[in-house]
Amino acid sequence: MSHREGQASEYATAAQEARWIAKAQRGEEVAFTRLVEAYQRPVYNLCYRMLGNPREAEDAAQEVFLRAYLKLETYDPARKFSSWLLSIASHYCIDRLRRRRMKLVSWDELPPWRWLPDTAPQPEEAMLAAEASQEVRALLDTLAPDYRAAVVLRYWHEMSYEEIAGTLDTTVSAIKSKLFRARRMMAEVARQREAEPATGNVTLAGSPS
Repeated sequence: MSHREGQASEYATAAQEARWIAKAQRGEEVAFTRLVEAYQRPVYNLCYRMLGNPREAEDAAQEVFLRAYLKLETYDPARKFSSWLLSIASHYCIDRLRRRRMKLVSWDELPPWRWLPDTAPQPEEAMLAAEASQEVRALLDTLAPDYRAAVVLRYWHEMSYEEIAGTLDTTVSAIKSKLFRARRMMAEVARQREAEPATGNVTLAGSPS
């Protein structure tokens, strides 16, 4: 990834964002709309990678922004707005996955076209990339919600350990442990699938054994 998802500079300067936040906290809906426009892509992407279904991700993103609007008075300007917003998204998706009782989701559909890169690779490259993407998504599905959130924030949103810990309300050491266990579990599942491709029963990382 060439840039971090959710950076304000991709859409607006930090000063502009600060003005939007201040105005939104005073109840100006237009200002909050600007924030939604700036962050709808990273919020949707996180929800999609957590939940795996485009329509469900769109519903989740709408709920995340609604919750952010209702909690806007509690936002501390000393904290990065993107981290605060993605924290709401992460916790909502974790709760949603737990309510789903860890039912595996379908990754058959791709995200809406508007989120895809403008330049498309050659057919052969696209096929290989799609296969690799499907494999990664299938492996993500084997992780428990909190492990999946840590992996998505680290490797797709390129957050530091400290930022992930703040986003998920835990410690840096806990995040490092989750990422280590998640990588190990995903590697083990990949080996199992290579050895026994027909086997479909997989233990969820972080779930009680």
